[in-house]
Amino acid sequence: MPVIQVLSPQLANQIAAGEVVERPASVLKELVENSLDAGAQSIDIDIDQGGVKLIRIRDDGCGIGEEDLPLALSRHATSKIGNLEDLEAVSSLGFRGEALASIASVSRLSLTSNKGEGSAWKAVSEGRDMEVDIQPASHPVGTSVEVRDLFFNTPARRKFLRTEKTEYNRIDESIKKLALSRFDVAFSLRHNQRAQLSLRPAVTQLEQEKRVADICGAPFMEQALYVDNDRHGLRLWGWIGLPTFSRSQADLQHFFVNGRSIRDKVVSHAVRQAYQDVLYHGRHPAYVLFLEINPTDVDVNVHPTKHEVRFRESGSIHSFISQTIKKALAEDRPQDHLQSNDPSASSNLTQGQQAFPQGAQQATQWQPSMRFSDHRQSSHGTATPMAAYQSLYSTDQTRLPEATPDFNSQQDVPPLGYAIAQLKGIYILAENREGLIIVDMHAAHERITYERMKRDFDDQGLISQPLLVPESLAVSQREADAAEQHNDIFTKLGFTIERAAAESIIVRQIPAILRGSEVEALLRDVLSDLLEHGTSERIRDHINEILSTMACHGSVRANRKLTVPEMNGLLRDMESTERSGQCNHGRPTWSQLTLDQLDKLFLRGR
Repeated sequence: MPVIQVLSPQLANQIAAGEVVERPASVLKELVENSLDAGAQSIDIDIDQGGVKLIRIRDDGCGIGEEDLPLALSRHATSKIGNLEDLEAVSSLGFRGEALASIASVSRLSLTSNKGEGSAWKAVSEGRDMEVDIQPASHPVGTSVEVRDLFFNTPARRKFLRTEKTEYNRIDESIKKLALSRFDVAFSLRHNQRAQLSLRPAVTQLEQEKRVADICGAPFMEQALYVDNDRHGLRLWGWIGLPTFSRSQADLQHFFVNGRSIRDKVVSHAVRQAYQDVLYHGRHPAYVLFLEINPTDVDVNVHPTKHEVRFRESGSIHSFISQTIKKALAEDRPQDHLQSNDPSASSNLTQGQQAFPQGAQQATQWQPSMRFSDHRQSSHGTATPMAAYQSLYSTDQTRLPEATPDFNSQQDVPPLGYAIAQLKGIYILAENREGLIIVDMHAAHERITYERMKRDFDDQGLISQPLLVPESLAVSQREADAAEQHNDIFTKLGFTIERAAAESIIVRQIPAILRGSEVEALLRDVLSDLLEHGTSERIRDHINEILSTMACHGSVRANRKLTVPEMNGLLRDMESTERSGQCNHGRPTWSQLTLDQLDKLFLRGR
């Protein structure tokens, strides 16, 4: 039988290093976080051979005094928390006090620091004996940490490292994420004596957007919306990619809680839900978002790598994130992405407001929400709605120019301009101040019809249908409790649900629009959401899917010939409709070719 024994401090430190020191990138993350906690405004990073040979971090933070240097390399010694109350409201990135000790146990580490109270001091430690040697040194105010020969004394771990290029790529990813978390700090990165990254402090929003573009790519910033919502002690701000900038993988998603980069199921679910109405299935949104919250309302001490957190009120956090993003996406209009040379142009028009040249004639009127039961066959055999058009706007506003408008004059021009032709019965070509607008008429009309149907559906309320035979569902006690606790949610969405027993509920009424759907499976998914997130939008999402299908079938089809006034009416509707930049499936509905782009295409001016 084995004999129980106390592990040596050296071995305990090396085991603990498995949680902290997975690879060079994790060493860099811990050291840079210490620099940020020390109040550094500038952090310089040098690495050799992917960080295996050398990682050197120099900062201009507050520094460490001579008497504290040995403690800095001891396990569970920290200046960041002192009692339980501090642990319940952690505001620093690092706080466990084991990072430096764990790193020192598997490398040759030197720590040089100047607290600004005299000379600098240097602590040197090698993993094999963990003895700390303190000696005078020369160093400005701040701290430098050198980590050499990582895993030199633990070859079993070293053999699991990847190639130099792979390890460097992980470091590059880590430092860029840290640079996103703190715009006010300057960062520089050198690899094998070659400069790789140099970021100046970014204070203004324009400077911050430049840093995001440098890190996440200019295409992201060119297709991103800025959000900033402050409510009830919570603030969510940052940039979200337009639905048309979706990704095949979740590789451009950065979320920070009080400056800490995290991966959280509540956050991911909230963001996915906000994009659900505007993305293809299988596509992922891109975002760089920052959540500011009272430290007492979030627990960061739930995972060794501190990548996960636990919110005290996860349901309210979920709702706040989802509604903020959803509102920003809904309020996005085509005119928000068009830059006019004329500051008085209609890019400043309010929603629904129309501006047309004077001397116009009355237009044929366009009605996007057509009756779905009234169809006819076109000459191409495609079902198209009957042309039963009624104006969305008052007759004195819906006017079109008698002739081609003078775009060089001071007259106002709508953001999407005026229709000039229809191409192949599919695309509308329009001219605005910037150049050529191309609109996919079916995709655009599908979104317009869908948004109109959702609005009408909300205004008219839900019609419930009693089940001929009430349906009994066997559920767990927690699920039954959730159904009883959130009964108001089900009632609002047209369900009548009663608790029959400790582990049974009865469904008596369902929304009429869900007739024929798999109601039992839907309710079980809703209960699962309520237990995990404290909220659920599955019922409404399912209703929206049905409305989306109806809108798709009720929209104008390809090869449907439209008159110029009808095309102009569609353009005006796009300018005043939520989410009109993409159809119900996430495809873009319009695109702009500026005059400069057209000139380059035809080599004009060369």
